[in-house]
This record gives sequence, C-alpha cells and structure tokens, in this order.
Amino acid sequence: MAGGWARDGAVSEQIEASINDELARLKARRGPVGESALVCAECEEPIPQARREAVPGVKLCIDCVRARDRSFTGRGGINRRGSKDSQLK
Repeated sequence: MAGGWARDGAVSEQIEASINDELARLKARRGPVGESALVCAECEEPIPQARREAVPGVKLCIDCVRARDRSFTGRGGINRRGSKDSQLK
C-alpha cells in the first residue's frame, strides 16, 4: 500500500534497491581473488614474494594499499532513495 503520490509497491522497491546497492558494494570490497600479480597494478613496482604468498590474488603493493586506505571516505547513513521523512531521522 502506497501513500501520497507514490504508486503501490514503491516503498518496497526503494528498500530492495537500497539493499541491492549495499550488497553490490560489499561484494566489490571482497578481498582479492585468483592469481597474484608480479607487479603493482598502480605503480608497477614489483610485489614481494612474501606478500603474494600471504595474500593470494593481491594486485597492489603495500604502499599503494596504504595510500588507498588513507584516502577512503566513509559513506553517510542517509537513505538517498527514501522519502524525505526517512532522511529526517
């Protein structure tokens, strides 16, 4: 049942879309998979053998991973797909 100007099922669709977006984001953050690279994908420096053995599927050297981690910005907790009422919480 929808209220106001929304069509029937609109709220459920918004919730489902938000869940699917978050699941896709989490799947993308899953660790490296497959064979490790011999050189870093960003700086093209050699990746040490010990790192390739410790993290199977690694594609970045330690310096590039640290730089990427420092530049990470967290996501806000506002549901942008929801109604204005859900954003006022």
